[in-house]
Amino acid sequence: MSGNEAMAEAAIRAGCYFYAGYPITPQNEIPTYMARRMKEEKRVFIQAESELSAINMVFGAAATGTRALTSSSSPGISLKQEGISYLAGAELPAVIINVMRGGPGLGNIASAQSDYFQSTRGGGHGDYFTPVLAPWSVPEGARLVMLAFDLADYYRTPVLILADAIIGQMMEPLIMPLRSEFKKKLPAKPWALTGAKERGQNIAKSFFLKEGALEMHNQKLGNKWKDLRNNEQRFSSYKTDDAKYLIIAYGSEARIAWEAVDILREQKIKAGLFRPISLWPYPEAGLQKCAKNIKKIFVVEQSLGQMLDDVKLALPGKEVKFLGKTGGGIPSVSEIIKFVKSTT
Repeated sequence: MSGNEAMAEAAIRAGCYFYAGYPITPQNEIPTYMARRMKEEKRVFIQAESELSAINMVFGAAATGTRALTSSSSPGISLKQEGISYLAGAELPAVIINVMRGGPGLGNIASAQSDYFQSTRGGGHGDYFTPVLAPWSVPEGARLVMLAFDLADYYRTPVLILADAIIGQMMEPLIMPLRSEFKKKLPAKPWALTGAKERGQNIAKSFFLKEGALEMHNQKLGNKWKDLRNNEQRFSSYKTDDAKYLIIAYGSEARIAWEAVDILREQKIKAGLFRPISLWPYPEAGLQKCAKNIKKIFVVEQSLGQMLDDVKLALPGKEVKFLGKTGGGIPSVSEIIKFVKSTT
C-alpha cells in the first residue's frame, strides 16, 4: 500500500467512524481511499466544501464521542488551525494527518519538513500543544495512526500525524496492525453530546467569559501537557551505543540518514542515528541519554532548520551542526556523508 492508503485503512481499523476532508496534493489518496472504504463500512465520509468546513465538521463529530479524522497537506492544515485550537480548548479528541509539502505559501507538491514549527508549537491561537507523531515508513504510518486515536481519547486532545510527501506516496508491504500499542485503559466519555435524556446536559465549548474561568481551564490544560511530556516521549536509535557522532533526523529523512550511518561505519567513522517519533513532546530524555558520550551532533532536515531548535534546547553545551534543504530539496546519503566527514 501507499503510505496514504495505509494510514487511511489503519484509521478505519482503529474505529474511525467519521471523516471529513478536502482535496490537496500529496494527500489525495487518503480521501479517495476513505470515500470507498467508509461507504463499505457504513460509516460517514464527507468531502467538505473547504478545509475550514472539514475541521469544524470533525469538531461536531468529536463532540459526540465519535472517533473522527481529517487530513490535508501544509496549506490546508494552516486553514484548519483555528478549528484545531477550538478542539484543544474544548478538550475534544480527533486525529489530523498532515502530509507535508513545500512552502511557504502554495509552494509546491514535493516532500518537505517545514511544518515542524506549526505542528509542535500549537499552530493556532492560544496556549496549547498538540501531540505530534512522525512516521518514517508505511508500516509505521499505520501503527502511529492507531496509536493517535488512543492518545486522543485518553488525553482528550487532537493528535497530529506529521508525515511528508515521500511517506505518503511511497509504497511498501506491510502487515496491518490489529490494535494500537497504547497500553493504558481508555476512559469512558461521559462528556460526550449523546442526548441528555435521564442526565444533565453536556456542553462542548472553548469559550469562558466568567472572570478567572479561562485561567482555571488553561491551568487544567497545562497539567495535561505536563502529563504528556512526562509519559509520551517516543524515539528510536540505531548504532548509538558506541557512537561518537550522532545524526538526528525524522520522517523520510531518517531513512536516508540510516543508510548514511551504515556507510560511515564501513569507513570506520562511528556514527549513530537518533530518530524522534514524537515531535511533541520531544523525546529529550532519550536524546540526552544517547548523546551522553557523543563528540558532535548533526541535525538533518528537509527544512532550513526547525527541529534544530529542539535539539539545541535538549543538548545545551553540545556542538550541533546543521544540514538542511528546503522547498522540495532532500539531503541525500552522499551529502550527509560528506557533511559529517567534513566536520569530524
